[in-house]
Amino acid sequence: MSDLETLRQAVIDGDWKTAANATRNAIAAAVTPMAVINCLMPAMDEVGRRFDCEEYFVPEMLLSARAMKASMEIIRPLLAAAGAAPSARVVIGTVKGDLHDIGKNLVAAMLEGGGFEVIDLGADVAPERFVETAAARNAQLVALSALLTVTMTSMKTTIDAFRAAGIRDKVKIMVGGAPVTEQYAQSIGADGYGESAGAAVTLARKLVMQ
Repeated sequence: MSDLETLRQAVIDGDWKTAANATRNAIAAAVTPMAVINCLMPAMDEVGRRFDCEEYFVPEMLLSARAMKASMEIIRPLLAAAGAAPSARVVIGTVKGDLHDIGKNLVAAMLEGGGFEVIDLGADVAPERFVETAAARNAQLVALSALLTVTMTSMKTTIDAFRAAGIRDKVKIMVGGAPVTEQYAQSIGADGYGESAGAAVTLARKLVMQ
């Protein structure tokens, strides 16, 4: 089994130690950092597929995300040194008033594994911080998460803040979280809704192509 095949399986299995070792071995064997990325992307896609099919659940997703991050920590400096550009830059966070971050963390990990540069603002993020970060970092995408029904209104407040700042047309805004629906996303003017971490990656790829 090649180092990249070992890496792919390690990510799917959630084995971060094997993922890190396989990444180091691949780099030592002159495998390019982008080739590693191109291995991680389908691996995380498979993890997302298994989650959507209920073959995997949150614990398995978290383990796979940890394995992917172990590989990314090794190749990220190499990508930067080589001047490799990510697919797009995404600002992600849980909206103001909501402290839940497991779902947001899963989406962030899936996006990173999918080749995006992810700027994770954490939880309880004020609309102004989303706007300021997206503008300062020239982000193409903004991903808003909410787990509580009472904090869903912060999504609309955040989108309104982008309009007020005059940069709504410069970013695509996607939303997700347990209480969020496609209908709600449309009603607040979001560009898209992802019902799962895997769906969020598919949506992000679609939005950056528009």
